[in-house]
Amino acid sequence: MMRFLVFPLLILAACTQSVPTPPAAVEPVPSEHQLAWHELEYYAFVHFNMNTFSDMEWGMGDESPAAFNPTELDAKQWARVARDAGMKGIIITAKHHDGFCLWPSAYTEHSVKNSPWRDGKGDLIRELREACDEYGLKMGIYYSPWDRNHPDYGKPEYITYMRNQLTELLTNYGDIFEVWFDGANGGTGYYGGANEDRKVDKFTYYDWPNTYALVRELQPGAVMFSDGGPDVRWVGNEEGFAYETTWGNLMRDSVYAGMPEYPEKYASGQENGTHWVPAEADVSIRPGWYYHAYEDHKVKSLAQLVDIYYNSIGRNSALLINFPVDRRGLIHEKDVEQIMKLKTKIDEDFAEDLALNAQIEASNERGKGFEIGNVLDGKKETYWASADGVIENTITLDFGKPKRFNRFLVQEHIALGQRIKGFVLEAETAEGWKEIHKGTTVGIKRILRFDDVEASKLKFTISDAKASPNLARIGVFHAPKLVVEPDVIRDKSGQVNIQVPEKSVDVLYTLDGTEPGAESQRFENAFLVEKPAVLKAVAIDKESGRKSETVVRYLDIPKATWMVVSNDSIAARAIDEDKNTFWKSANNEIVIDLGAETALRGFTYWPPQNRYMSGVISAYVFEGSMDGKNWKTLARGEFSNIQNNPIEQTVRFPEARAKYIRLKSLKTTDGNPASFAEVGVITVE
Repeated sequence: MMRFLVFPLLILAACTQSVPTPPAAVEPVPSEHQLAWHELEYYAFVHFNMNTFSDMEWGMGDESPAAFNPTELDAKQWARVARDAGMKGIIITAKHHDGFCLWPSAYTEHSVKNSPWRDGKGDLIRELREACDEYGLKMGIYYSPWDRNHPDYGKPEYITYMRNQLTELLTNYGDIFEVWFDGANGGTGYYGGANEDRKVDKFTYYDWPNTYALVRELQPGAVMFSDGGPDVRWVGNEEGFAYETTWGNLMRDSVYAGMPEYPEKYASGQENGTHWVPAEADVSIRPGWYYHAYEDHKVKSLAQLVDIYYNSIGRNSALLINFPVDRRGLIHEKDVEQIMKLKTKIDEDFAEDLALNAQIEASNERGKGFEIGNVLDGKKETYWASADGVIENTITLDFGKPKRFNRFLVQEHIALGQRIKGFVLEAETAEGWKEIHKGTTVGIKRILRFDDVEASKLKFTISDAKASPNLARIGVFHAPKLVVEPDVIRDKSGQVNIQVPEKSVDVLYTLDGTEPGAESQRFENAFLVEKPAVLKAVAIDKESGRKSETVVRYLDIPKATWMVVSNDSIAARAIDEDKNTFWKSANNEIVIDLGAETALRGFTYWPPQNRYMSGVISAYVFEGSMDGKNWKTLARGEFSNIQNNPIEQTVRFPEARAKYIRLKSLKTTDGNPASFAEVGVITVE
């Protein structure tokens, strides 16, 4: 009877051998709640709190709750903007360093319950929860461990207070996807009236293991963010970018919140990291995290936002973009405009995946269930994997005929750990195989940007990995050119340069004030403008026919011969044609030798453009002189609303001749010595 069982057993054995097992995980690997967080990828930060009304970034804690009084607060507008921008959630500053609470906490009087907003009956966390639910978004909580208002900060009693508040936030407002702990802690503050400097041991004071355990108990599906996790880590800068080499792995036990050496040593992760703690890149759409009217002209450009997207999400990081909600309680119109431009651009960039119509093959496959075709099936649970021990692998895409592309997307199946640590991307062009990019890590997503390539084949070679590699997805795209207003730069000598983000986009310009057209001068190299002119420039992509808005610059006489009359070596910053540098004058004035007698019809003044402006002139006297000793007043007045709108100020007056000019500050917005980012003259009507 045994002889009849032999053949079926052989068939069973052959079938068993033909079905390969999944690759072994390469530790560390993400938890289930971390994997769910990875799927979000892109979400909003909202900084809105007492600082919005005190016009500060870090309040001292002595502010009155009566100051918090938004006039048109609409959390649904926030949620609608975030959803329409393609974001998956919103994290709200429930309590910042000043200690003011956006919910009616039972443990403090320093909250919305003692504000005039909603007659003291408001609960902003509740309103945001309802808005997020309506618009299909997840909600996260930012909670500052530092509290400059609370009298017990720095004492053991404060930890009880902090945990009580966390319990309120994590039990009364539904599911929370992320709990965000800031790394800033300890320093000067109000502290219940003590008005002193309090230092804490950042490593031990908050008893983080037990605080984390509380969060995990109350919100098991939430990830926790801080400098070093435990679940998600700070990317190490507030500019919104990750690194060419970015690991999801981190030596977590070596890191603590507020660690001074963290950005340099730990921010990019480590290949040999002990825990899965992926990066989150945070950045504000404006220079500040909180709303300041004087930053209305500093909302990030589309080119800046596109760079941020590719350098965060495209480098194995999540992206958290902040909206500084204004005093009305709304995301400002300019912020909405820019974030929607980003949405449109990213949608265009990834509109068509050329890889889907290509023949794909791999130099090695693990076997059934792990074929290379899995990277094109759109399913996150399937993936390609090579056989154990086969590190170097080449994946080739054959388009059948030449195709143009400029984006390459690749993802690892990170549920089994991050593996790839070296790769090369090559294209077969008419001239043969050409290297496009050589890189290191991939992770959850790597997106490469490069100039247009026309090729019939594309080859992705994994040259090094921690173990046999796997891939979840490959994509190839031809993104339209980024066509935005040109940036006109003029130096002190009068040389003019016109820049656009994409080299293949043409710039046409005129110097007589007429609108640039097909017959206008094409910008190729910097050129000298020695006489007053009206420069108009436009960017045009010939391939698509897209054209930017026209940028207009009024160019007056160059400053090549100008000198600031001062012994201060950095005084020349006020006439260097760079508004991002400035000079602070101890005697509240600037005297400039124009180098020759000049017919003047006005002057211009740029206030400083740094994040924390000081010495902005609000009232002035402008004078002219032939000898630098005898002065004649040419203009006197004020720069209305310059504190909230710190842009170039232009003042005209009847023609007067002078070799020297003097701009004197009669008053600055903050009482500090006058600052000059740039001073110019007007010589034409």
